[in-house]
Amino acid sequence: MIIGKVVGTVVATRKNDKLVGSKLLIVEPFDNMDKGKTSGRFIAIDNVGAGVGENVLVVLGSGARVGCNMKDSPIDAAIVGIVDTITEM
Repeated sequence: MIIGKVVGTVVATRKNDKLVGSKLLIVEPFDNMDKGKTSGRFIAIDNVGAGVGENVLVVLGSGARVGCNMKDSPIDAAIVGIVDTITEM
Protein backbone atom coordinates (compact mmCIF):
# COMPACT_ATOMS: atom_id res chain seq x y z
CA MET A 1 0.00 0.00 0.00
CA ILE A 2 1.27 3.48 -0.80
CA ILE A 3 0.25 7.05 0.00
CA GLY A 4 -0.08 9.60 -2.76
CA LYS A 5 -1.89 12.70 -3.90
CA VAL A 6 -4.54 12.82 -6.61
CA VAL A 7 -3.24 15.24 -9.25
CA GLY A 8 -5.68 14.76 -12.12
CA THR A 9 -8.40 12.77 -13.81
CA VAL A 10 -8.57 10.55 -16.88
CA VAL A 11 -11.54 10.41 -19.24
CA ALA A 12 -11.71 7.34 -21.46
CA THR A 13 -14.82 7.14 -23.61
CA ARG A 14 -13.79 3.72 -24.91
CA LYS A 15 -12.54 1.18 -22.40
CA ASN A 16 -12.90 -2.40 -21.25
CA ASP A 17 -16.53 -3.25 -20.49
CA LYS A 18 -15.65 -4.10 -16.89
CA LEU A 19 -14.38 -0.54 -16.32
CA VAL A 20 -17.50 1.24 -17.56
CA GLY A 21 -18.79 3.54 -14.82
CA SER A 22 -15.49 3.61 -12.95
CA LYS A 23 -13.69 6.88 -12.17
CA LEU A 24 -9.99 6.97 -13.10
CA LEU A 25 -7.61 9.32 -11.27
CA ILE A 26 -3.92 10.21 -11.68
CA VAL A 27 -1.94 9.64 -8.48
CA GLU A 28 1.49 11.04 -7.60
CA PRO A 29 3.21 8.93 -4.88
CA PHE A 30 4.56 10.98 -1.97
CA ASP A 31 8.12 9.69 -2.29
CA ASN A 32 8.30 11.10 -5.83
CA MET A 33 6.74 14.44 -4.87
CA ASP A 34 9.50 15.07 -2.31
CA LYS A 35 12.18 14.56 -4.95
CA GLY A 36 10.39 16.68 -7.55
CA LYS A 37 9.96 13.76 -9.93
CA THR A 38 6.85 13.29 -12.04
CA SER A 39 7.67 9.98 -13.72
CA GLY A 40 6.12 7.98 -10.87
CA ARG A 41 2.57 9.03 -11.65
CA PHE A 42 0.06 6.30 -12.39
CA ILE A 43 -3.64 5.83 -13.00
CA ALA A 44 -5.81 4.26 -10.31
CA ILE A 45 -9.46 3.33 -10.19
CA ASP A 46 -11.32 5.30 -7.51
CA ASN A 47 -13.16 3.10 -5.04
CA VAL A 48 -13.94 5.71 -2.34
CA GLY A 49 -14.98 8.97 -4.02
CA ALA A 50 -11.62 10.76 -3.87
CA GLY A 51 -10.99 14.00 -5.74
CA VAL A 52 -8.13 16.07 -7.11
CA GLY A 53 -5.91 17.43 -4.33
CA GLU A 54 -6.73 14.72 -1.78
CA ASN A 55 -4.17 12.43 -0.18
CA VAL A 56 -5.10 8.79 -0.75
CA LEU A 57 -4.17 5.20 0.11
CA VAL A 58 -3.53 3.06 -2.96
CA VAL A 59 -3.29 -0.70 -3.32
CA LEU A 60 -1.30 -2.09 -6.26
CA GLY A 61 -1.37 -5.41 -8.12
CA SER A 62 -3.90 -8.16 -7.54
CA GLY A 63 -4.87 -6.58 -4.21
CA ALA A 64 -6.37 -3.69 -6.19
CA ARG A 65 -8.87 -5.99 -7.88
CA VAL A 66 -9.76 -7.66 -4.60
CA GLY A 67 -10.08 -4.31 -2.79
CA CYS A 68 -12.60 -3.09 -5.37
CA ASN A 69 -14.46 -6.39 -5.52
CA MET A 70 -13.68 -6.50 -9.27
CA LYS A 71 -11.64 -9.73 -9.44
CA ASP A 72 -12.12 -10.18 -13.20
CA SER A 73 -11.31 -6.58 -14.18
CA PRO A 74 -8.05 -5.25 -15.70
CA ILE A 75 -7.09 -3.18 -12.64
CA ASP A 76 -3.54 -2.73 -11.35
CA ALA A 77 -4.05 0.19 -8.91
CA ALA A 78 -7.03 1.13 -6.75
CA ILE A 79 -7.68 4.00 -4.36
CA VAL A 80 -9.04 2.37 -1.20
CA GLY A 81 -8.90 5.23 1.30
CA ILE A 82 -8.74 9.00 1.75
CA VAL A 83 -6.03 10.11 4.21
CA ASP A 84 -7.05 12.58 6.92
CA THR A 85 -3.65 13.16 8.54
CA ILE A 86 -0.08 11.94 8.22
CA THR A 87 2.34 11.93 11.17
CA GLU A 88 5.97 11.07 10.57
CA MET A 89 8.16 9.83 13.40
